[in-house]
Amino acid sequence: MASVTLRERWAARRNAMIGNPSFQHWTARIPFMRGVARKRAAGMFDLIAGFAYSKILFAMVESGLIDHLAKGASELSEIARFAELEPFAAERLLRAAAALELTEEVAPDRWMLGEQGAALQSNAGAKAMIRHHRLLYRDLTDPLDLLRKNRSEPTELSQYWSYAGALHGHAERGDETAEYSELMATSQHFVAEQVLCAFSFSGIASLLDVGGGNGAFLKAIGAAHPEPRLGLFDLPEVADAARDSLTRELGAERVTAHGGNFFEDTIPKGYDLITLSRILHDHDDEPALKLLRNIRAALQPGKRLLIAEPMAGVRGAKGMGDAFFGLYLWAMGSGRPRSASEIRIMLSAAGFSSSRVISTPQPVVSGAIVATA
Repeated sequence: MASVTLRERWAARRNAMIGNPSFQHWTARIPFMRGVARKRAAGMFDLIAGFAYSKILFAMVESGLIDHLAKGASELSEIARFAELEPFAAERLLRAAAALELTEEVAPDRWMLGEQGAALQSNAGAKAMIRHHRLLYRDLTDPLDLLRKNRSEPTELSQYWSYAGALHGHAERGDETAEYSELMATSQHFVAEQVLCAFSFSGIASLLDVGGGNGAFLKAIGAAHPEPRLGLFDLPEVADAARDSLTRELGAERVTAHGGNFFEDTIPKGYDLITLSRILHDHDDEPALKLLRNIRAALQPGKRLLIAEPMAGVRGAKGMGDAFFGLYLWAMGSGRPRSASEIRIMLSAAGFSSSRVISTPQPVVSGAIVATA
């Protein structure tokens, strides 16, 4: 039997105190403790009601009301017609959204976006992800059932990603999935922003983005740094489609598109830096390690690999890394969120000589690790 650690003793004592109704009543009555008690109670209620908040958010985006209200104040009757709702139903949605600061009633029956709504409306990546979440909602109807099936049956997300061509190195009809393209293009832009803020591209003459998809990440890096020669490696049909778009925006003289399977085929050599943007966490440990070893074989000693993706165990971002991506990737049927230390252990096992974590401005969007061959 394992010995009881100091942390375990402290957690048990803390939980016994917090869970004691007498202690809860006492903190609510003491002026200097009242704020703490209220914050804790509000946090608990947010956990209880969070599913409803997500559905309100989804309804505002899916109905188009987030974009509609961005045009300016609108009467309730006009909003109801736009959303194809009865006025009473539209008002119920608007007031629910106002509680989340998505909307604001600026005069009787006259509505505009609230502060959170204004921030969301300008974020195309967030809106694309919210619309995409309809699949996750279906898979999480019974989360225990989903977990007990242990990825043995298809899910909405596993079928979607297989169709879109981003799971297990297969691409069936990826060029036909408009939602996939929008989701990747808009969301990869925000990951690229984090990388550009955190990593210096000074002295890098050539860069290869492995699993680069439609080239959204590479476009953002290439636009900010006009010097490096750029390569994209992905499945042949994906790379062919990306080549045209990349050459239009960045110039044919800078861009090379390589077709291949990053698990099975040799990754192109001769690049100073290889990037993996939101790729590693999509795969289970064995294929992820296989991918890292394949990349290591493509790098000359001293050349580097940059990994950018949301990570587990990050202070201030655990909700995204551990909770959201933990269940999302389970439902997807492949991959898991990993902590920076877990990734660094894998990098060492793959043959990299060293690695380090670099700080990003918004770790909830993406963390980053640089490894040296």
